[in-house]
Amino acid sequence: MINKKTLVIGGSPKPTRYSNKAIRKLLSYGHSVESIGLRKSSIESVNISINKPKFEDIHTVTLYIGSVHQPDYYSYLLSLNPSRIIFNPGTENHEFAELANKNGIEVIENCTLVMLNDGLF
Repeated sequence: MINKKTLVIGGSPKPTRYSNKAIRKLLSYGHSVESIGLRKSSIESVNISINKPKFEDIHTVTLYIGSVHQPDYYSYLLSLNPSRIIFNPGTENHEFAELANKNGIEVIENCTLVMLNDGLF
């Protein structure tokens, strides 16, 4: 399997949150993971940052924040030049999807957890 370094936006230390489950599942599948959330914390080996660090070699961005909060991340995420952005259920955003497409970034509306389970990640 190819390691697809993934940035999880909306990371949470709460085990019931889907972002938390996604981080754990990504790690179990051998992917490198970075995360940004509201509170500085960690999940296994992944530190959740509250800033917008200049991460290198991000292949995939997976969103776990609603469209109302996404505009604060548009420029930042586009500057990371990921290959794709995954809009998980409840995070769909036509405006951001268009911006990503115009910047040559693949847009996927799907669930990261399902994609991993089904071998589609």
